[in-house]
Amino acid sequence: MNESRSIIHLLGIKLGIYLAAVAAAYVLAAVSATQSVVSSLAGLGVDVGWSERLAMTVHDLGGMADMFLPLIAFGFLLAFLSTALLCRWWGRWRFVLYPVAGAAAVTSIHLLLHFSFGITPVAIARGAGGLAVQALAGAVGGFTYIALTRRFAPAVFDDTPMEQGGA
Repeated sequence: MNESRSIIHLLGIKLGIYLAAVAAAYVLAAVSATQSVVSSLAGLGVDVGWSERLAMTVHDLGGMADMFLPLIAFGFLLAFLSTALLCRWWGRWRFVLYPVAGAAAVTSIHLLLHFSFGITPVAIARGAGGLAVQALAGAVGGFTYIALTRRFAPAVFDDTPMEQGGA
């Protein structure tokens, strides 16, 4: 009974860490998208003050949550599960693998939407620089995941990689 409680406790911690990583990536991606639009407006000669910037950012954080947040959550789920499998063999590389997985997840979201449906719902991702900024937001999410896992679930860190051909 005590062992099942510890497993449930660990799974709850891991879920919280996953949600924090998704939130970190989403907030950075949404804020960067908003500030890119504001910069474009400033380039057109529209004066946007700090209070308007803040209001637009808060509005976009709420407005993009119904579409963009679930995409990031699903992308991170797939990326982090794949990375967890890779860490069974290359566990010492997890500090590189999770940020790369986060960056790949966010980049894949934008590219798959563009190539599948011909849409890019987040304007910043239409250019290579903006797509790189979005990938950086995903990498920060991946780093958040691994840093919080190290802090709150250190039992997960078993740096002994599996032998080739192992189970």
